[in-house]
Amino acid sequence: MEAREAWQKKGRPYFARKTGRISTDVACNCDHMATFSNAMSPAYAVIYANCAEPPPGVIPALMSDAFPLLKSIFGFDAFRPGQEEIVKSVAAGRDVLAIMPTGGGKSLCFQLPALMREGVTVVVSPLIALMRDQVRFLRDAGVAAGALTSGNTEEETEDVFTALDEGRLKLLYLAPERIARSGPLLKRIGVSLLAVDEAHCVSQWGHDFRPDYLEIGKLRSQLKVPVAAFTATADEETRGEIIRRLFDQPPDVFLGGFDRPNLSLAFAAKDRPRAQVLDFVIPRKGQSGIVYCASRKKTESLAEAIRQAGIPALSYHAGLDPDTRRDAEVAFQREDGLVVVATVAFGMGVDKPDIRYVVHSDLPSSIEAYYQEIGRAGRDGERAETLTLYGPEDIRLRRTQIDEGLAPNERKSADHARLNALLGLAEATACRRMALLRYFGETRDEGCGNCDLCMSPVETFDGTEAARKAFSAVLRTGEWFGAGHLIDVLRGVSTDKVKARNHDKLPTFGCGQEFSKPEWQTIFRQLMGLDLLRPDPERHGGLRFTEAARPLLKGEATITLRRDTITRAARARAEPVALVSEEDAPLLGALKAKRRALAEAAKVPAYVIFPDRTLMEMARVRPGSLDEMLGISGIGAKKLERYGSIFLEVITGAREAVHPARLRMAGDTGDLFDRLQAAQVRLARGETGLDVYLSCTKSTLAKIVELRPRTLSGLEAVQGMGPQKAERFGTAFLDELSA
Repeated sequence: MEAREAWQKKGRPYFARKTGRISTDVACNCDHMATFSNAMSPAYAVIYANCAEPPPGVIPALMSDAFPLLKSIFGFDAFRPGQEEIVKSVAAGRDVLAIMPTGGGKSLCFQLPALMREGVTVVVSPLIALMRDQVRFLRDAGVAAGALTSGNTEEETEDVFTALDEGRLKLLYLAPERIARSGPLLKRIGVSLLAVDEAHCVSQWGHDFRPDYLEIGKLRSQLKVPVAAFTATADEETRGEIIRRLFDQPPDVFLGGFDRPNLSLAFAAKDRPRAQVLDFVIPRKGQSGIVYCASRKKTESLAEAIRQAGIPALSYHAGLDPDTRRDAEVAFQREDGLVVVATVAFGMGVDKPDIRYVVHSDLPSSIEAYYQEIGRAGRDGERAETLTLYGPEDIRLRRTQIDEGLAPNERKSADHARLNALLGLAEATACRRMALLRYFGETRDEGCGNCDLCMSPVETFDGTEAARKAFSAVLRTGEWFGAGHLIDVLRGVSTDKVKARNHDKLPTFGCGQEFSKPEWQTIFRQLMGLDLLRPDPERHGGLRFTEAARPLLKGEATITLRRDTITRAARARAEPVALVSEEDAPLLGALKAKRRALAEAAKVPAYVIFPDRTLMEMARVRPGSLDEMLGISGIGAKKLERYGSIFLEVITGAREAVHPARLRMAGDTGDLFDRLQAAQVRLARGETGLDVYLSCTKSTLAKIVELRPRTLSGLEAVQGMGPQKAERFGTAFLDELSA
């Protein structure tokens, strides 16, 4: 009792894992003694000590200790679904594997326990940009964090080592390639937790395998600390592989659910795909989005088409030099309304919560890849949209990539099955979300109401007879031909190719004239999508039967197909759903403008100041005081201190005082000043909207009005201008001066 009272005077109860006895003595950092008291649960006990410094790895006894940190550091009043249980287990020093959807708050599940525990938490992540962004966010919230990656400058690396030596760092982010050589350092700095992000990268046959992840198991054995592994993409097979490679005993496994109800799901058969992408993107001007393409060349041409439509867009692929790729990543993180057209090389390293849509202009490689890529949208929990375009050539390409790959046959079979799951989702006749969740082992009792099939149910028909006719054409032509030739045979079209092979003499010739060519294309696409017909690379892509087709061929089964209605008019998408009401939209725009100015001044992504979700809540709630502002989700004590008054000024309608230089102007002179100011605002980021931010002070604009230079050299000579601003604004300013 005396020890308990001494501890409570100097600190608070702490607990740690028991070592097999009801009561155990442990040495704290002050060489005093702490005593376990049987409490909490059979696995844990409370430690009371007569010192203020508990032993390493000892953590707050009650989850109530987590809530003040949750609010003051992260700005949240409550956990998201599933987070609290994971945080509790990680903080207690248990091995954990957590499968959580993208946007479900994985990072908080290791960042918060890191603050609750003694010692350093090491976070392994394959994504340099993501690590840098999380370090930036944590530092902005007042948390000592650092990263060791190949992207560090010498000065940044030295600062991290200094912080570690001085015992100031709570979280150390580590790139996978540094794992093998970091053992001695990590032993020295007192690591108490190893967190592994994107844990599916340890799977050798997964779509994101990273060989360096295989070193994590060795590092765990060296450090003898608990491991908390997180991923959003892991089927049962991958989960088993993660457990085998990262843990030496079964971890606590949390399946947080795969549903992302804020994501709208849609698929569409390709029909002039570039126009389909533009029809989707143009109404969403001003929203950040990603458009994925299967080839480097296509990213460049499609990005140019989007720019020509008046929307800022960049291309991104592995063929670009590193500096160009990094510039694109930084621009996307910091800019509102920028579209990146990319191969799958883009996205994993971008920690941007307010991506409002993801478009696949080509079919992804698997259902896991699809789920991960669409998961980059709407990570702030607000409404976001997805659209995936697909066609027969996509199916042919993905089948060929699997068949010609180096994987063993059993892995190729598994990859075909994963592709089949995605094609089944594409050709679904009922709620897509139900089909997607079913693949990941979850069930849903009713339609989601937030996919294209729920909002516009598809027309279906009994396709059994059509399928059998298609199979007959495949069989009678020897399984050597693609859909185009087979459709000509079925429709009775006597092409040179058909006649040269005497296929106009086949019983099947002309037996399918009840369907038009586009309708037959739809039927063959679905038969390929359902893996009843598969392109054979050894027969130059000719379609062949699969085992799944035999019951249909023998008349032992039936099939329901969808009747696509592809028309130019039907292709146009509905207007995007408004994020806030029409009444609140102007205020949201003003809040975003203020955020952008602050972010550019600090050279950080806009969401580091506040994510869109926080600004939208500000616009809806309209807090009138700092106390009310603290009630907004995403605003903690540090953010309130730093930005509260600035945004409160925007919300309450306060205006900056009119500049004295402007007050002295009236009539035409004042009008010229206003026109110059409007021109410099319009060109602040150049004609493309992607250049480095430049602006002129009001005093400089007033001087230009006073001097009225007539040449670029005269304009450049005005105090506050110089050559860079003269190049950016010169032509526009001279046009206004001569008007």
